[in-house]
Amino acid sequence: MATESANYSALHLSDISDVHAIARPKARTSESALDMDSSALTLLTDFTQSRAQTVPASARANQALAIMKNNQVHMLLVLDADGRFTGLVSARQLFGGRDITVAMNKHAIERDEVTVDMVKVRREELHALALNQLEKATLGDLVKTLHQSGDRHILIKDDCSEDGCRIRGVISAADVSHALGIDLDHPPEAHSFSAICSVVLGHDL
Repeated sequence: MATESANYSALHLSDISDVHAIARPKARTSESALDMDSSALTLLTDFTQSRAQTVPASARANQALAIMKNNQVHMLLVLDADGRFTGLVSARQLFGGRDITVAMNKHAIERDEVTVDMVKVRREELHALALNQLEKATLGDLVKTLHQSGDRHILIKDDCSEDGCRIRGVISAADVSHALGIDLDHPPEAHSFSAICSVVLGHDL
């Protein structure tokens, strides 16, 4: 293939001595502007806009923790060997000890041998809302839904067909609580990875 052509022109490059700022993503709607009647879509983490954080089911639990720490998230979607969604795992599960201990006892293994698949919340135990439901819902509807389900995350699904659906995004109870300044009666929810360490372990890593 030819590397030069009359159809192309070299672009003019300028110096950047006058550049002082870096572009950043647009912030969500100001939380101070949100109330119970605001659209539920305002708090959706949309995986078509922000890449979903995932982990293989075969990964060790400590590897999942490293991914969470590196990406400053406290929930990962779990994928099987074929890349299919099979559940989720949270930092609280991995730090809390109970799920890890159960897996160690059940499989007669050491802590560093526990895999994500052994402790994940399986797909069949999770709940989701269809995107078209969310588009018509308010934050008040989400509050009532979270109260009733007791979930910390609401998965949003779309693109459904005979072959199944896909996970389009997620809304966390923590984001709803923070945006509205209310207590959803869940255990204290940390907003950062280091805060989760403090809540569960009593200190940072």
